[in-house]
Amino acid sequence: MEIAGYAASVLIGLSLGLIGGGGSILTVPILVYFFAIDPVLATTYSLFVVGLTSTAGAASHYLKGNVDVKTALIFGLPSLAAVFIMRRWVMPVIPIHLFTLGHWTVAKSMLLMLVFAGLMLAASLSMIRNKKEDLGSSLELSYPRLIFQAIAVGLITGFVGVGGGFLIIPSLVLLAGLPMKKAVGTSLMVMTISSLLGVLGDITGHVVINYAFLAVFSGFAIAGIILGSYLTRFISDTRLKPAFGWFVLAMGIFVLISTLTNSHGHH
Repeated sequence: MEIAGYAASVLIGLSLGLIGGGGSILTVPILVYFFAIDPVLATTYSLFVVGLTSTAGAASHYLKGNVDVKTALIFGLPSLAAVFIMRRWVMPVIPIHLFTLGHWTVAKSMLLMLVFAGLMLAASLSMIRNKKEDLGSSLELSYPRLIFQAIAVGLITGFVGVGGGFLIIPSLVLLAGLPMKKAVGTSLMVMTISSLLGVLGDITGHVVINYAFLAVFSGFAIAGIILGSYLTRFISDTRLKPAFGWFVLAMGIFVLISTLTNSHGHH
């Protein structure tokens, strides 16, 4: 199982390197299903892995001139604040058992995985549809909307522990009018900052972390992102996104079904 998990972690990096997002949405399911890590802890680990992996990716994109630093800051800072607040103060006070519906006990970890499955389905559909050609230039640059979007992305990132690239990229293309390649690089920079800040929110809240495991796992993901950044020269974006979208769709359905079937066993 673990070997499969490490192989899957390369995919996280590959997808981040190639399309600047999507990978982080795989991190939590991989940690939960391949390494049997508790979903709530997996969100901390995920932020850590995504933070490190994005750093490597952002650096390589920055060297290629694919990072719009000003937009990264305008989007990044509100998003950061939201992530940190979510991880440091909101997550710890969410009760482990939320409520009971008949036989169903809805636990925090179950809610997490359900929100996750929902996000995966939404993200996959936006990747499969892939209508980015007709976006962008028609919309005027809207800073208030960009900032509002950034806060929303930060809260979601903080809650489910994803980098949020699949949410950041559409915002950058639609609201900031960035071309796709720049949006990918800029998204990685935003994710680097917000993920690592989210981890800080957890560490200051005394979450016990297995650094040795994370180092190995992140190593595989970083290998993937370096390969992914290199492969962007040869693979067209239009082919790539839908293919990855179908993969995320399958994962999302799997997470949804397994969450619902497992929860029914716990009374």
